[in-house]
Amino acid sequence: MNFKIEQPKLAADLLEARSLDSFASREEISHGVIEHMTIEHQEAVRVSLEKMIFRNVTISESSLEQIECTDVIFENCDLSNVNFTSSFMHRTEFRTCKLVGTNFGQSRLQNVRFQNCLGNLANFRFTNFKQVSFEDCSLVSADYYTVTFQKIAFTRCHMDQVYLMGTKLKDVDFSDCSFDELSVEAENLDGCVIAPHQASAFVGLMGMIVR
Repeated sequence: MNFKIEQPKLAADLLEARSLDSFASREEISHGVIEHMTIEHQEAVRVSLEKMIFRNVTISESSLEQIECTDVIFENCDLSNVNFTSSFMHRTEFRTCKLVGTNFGQSRLQNVRFQNCLGNLANFRFTNFKQVSFEDCSLVSADYYTVTFQKIAFTRCHMDQVYLMGTKLKDVDFSDCSFDELSVEAENLDGCVIAPHQASAFVGLMGMIVR
């Protein structure tokens, strides 16, 4: 990764343990730690999270459209199938989280890190990525249709059948990721970086850089 991601600006020893069983639209939640909880059946818009840690938290059957996360850490959380469409996330980290089918579509992600996450079938359609990394993640059949990549890193990720149609891949490096097939368009492959053993996945497509 040849760029730096800003880390969440958190002083963990200054955050207070909190209880949370629901979200309200336009609610502002800040400076706290939420642990070992399950939050279900929520529907709220424009929730604001700032300087928060969520640890061992499950959010299920919920829609949190337009959520704003700044200086937030999600650790060992299950956020599968949560609707985060049109969200804004800045200096946010997802550590060892389950994100199966999570919907990040039409969002802005800036200085965001996904580490050791299970993100199969996650939806990132029309999302803008700026200084974002996916590290040691499973992203099988994740959807990156027509996204914008500005400084993106995929490191040791399993990416079989990832959907990248409509997305320009210049300077995107897949060389240490694993996949048998990616859905891409030849005109968007100019400057994409792959390893020699991955070339067979792109038979008939031109403009690749083989490293």
